[in-house]
Amino acid sequence: MDRTLVEKYAAPVPRYTSYPTAPHFNAAVSSTTYGGWLRALPKGANASLYVHIPYCDRLCWFCACHTKQTRRYDPVERYLKALECEIDTVAELCGSRLIIRGLHLGGGSPTLLTPKDMMALGSRLREEFSFADDAEISVEIDPNDMDEARFDALAAIGLTRASLGVQDFDERVQKTINREQSFEQTKAVVDAVRARGVRSVNLDMLYGLPLQTLDSITATTEKLLSLRPDRIALFGYAHVPWLKKHQTMIDDALLPDAAARLEQSETATRLILAAGYEAVGMDHFALPRDSLAVAARAGTLRRNFQGYTTDQADALIGLGASSIGLLPHGYVQNMPATGEYERRVLAGGLATVRGFALSNADRMRAWVIERLMCDFSFSRCELLSRFGDGARGVIAEAELLAANDRDGVFVRAGNRFIVTERGKPFVRSIAAAFDTYLGQGTARHSVAV
Repeated sequence: MDRTLVEKYAAPVPRYTSYPTAPHFNAAVSSTTYGGWLRALPKGANASLYVHIPYCDRLCWFCACHTKQTRRYDPVERYLKALECEIDTVAELCGSRLIIRGLHLGGGSPTLLTPKDMMALGSRLREEFSFADDAEISVEIDPNDMDEARFDALAAIGLTRASLGVQDFDERVQKTINREQSFEQTKAVVDAVRARGVRSVNLDMLYGLPLQTLDSITATTEKLLSLRPDRIALFGYAHVPWLKKHQTMIDDALLPDAAARLEQSETATRLILAAGYEAVGMDHFALPRDSLAVAARAGTLRRNFQGYTTDQADALIGLGASSIGLLPHGYVQNMPATGEYERRVLAGGLATVRGFALSNADRMRAWVIERLMCDFSFSRCELLSRFGDGARGVIAEAELLAANDRDGVFVRAGNRFIVTERGKPFVRSIAAAFDTYLGQGTARHSVAV
């Protein structure tokens, strides 16, 4: 790949797990707004739940999540009591009308919960909401937390998908990011959840980390593949020290440049594809039988705050500090500060502090960006069918983008606008061309490669 081309398209842009992106959420969407949106959800609507546990017993320096380190459990206990109150409040507004198709426990580290608290949380959610018999239950697991009792607790709440962060198995790299986790630990978790009937395992790895080399990426990928996970996420490390102060612990001089990042990504990708996995979107892979690969082939792949997903629910309800939800009306986000979140929900209210009410134009551009991120293309006819004459402006933008392309990254082929093979590594930058909010405000983003 031409270094000049890489540098041209590596400019910082959003990851587009939403549109508009979170920096453009505003305080005009309040708890009152959210309450009205919840009441308006129709009976029988399909929904997914995301529950955020904003605590870790160690802080990984590469992490960009809303979390904090704690060595004591009492802050976690206080938080869980507040979380139960929010669950009750949200359930009173809409719980009896919804069918829950999926539950994701994220963080932070959800697995730092005691087995008793993990099972109590699972029970409380099932008491307040109606879960479909085939609901997917996924949990982010930190191998350093795990013991037999926790594995049993995850089985008790109905775990169907386990997600583990690998990052890199090289010990030097692990030390620079404060994430020491051996291959043996990781394998033990994969074996334990599979022994308890979990049918899907997702492993995350990162490229672009300090001290990473092609050799370390190759070795990590080969070890990861030996575990035969059902899904693999290959993320580029997002270095945002202005947003996450603990990332200042990482020396910028140890980070690879954009060209090296792309070479690391392509090296891992070749190995993963050679092992029989199918590419899903820009940075995920799945075994051909996995539902994610099936959705990618069928053109029904979706993208939300957890990344690529098969979730087709009408609403995503976020629970916990900083959680983001998506309803037909728009986005909502809870108070990130745990103390203020707890105060709000313990008083019987909702914790919403900002969001974004979607216009039809927003929904149209969100659809275009999602299709580019998921399918690397979108249909002119389908866009018109969905959004009518209002789509003609976006089509004109796409025509101009394709006509002016001199790099061979974005073309029109008949009815479709397509990101080419040459352009796929830069799909975030191409999607950004349809983002009318980009550049407004002071938001900063990670590099696009």
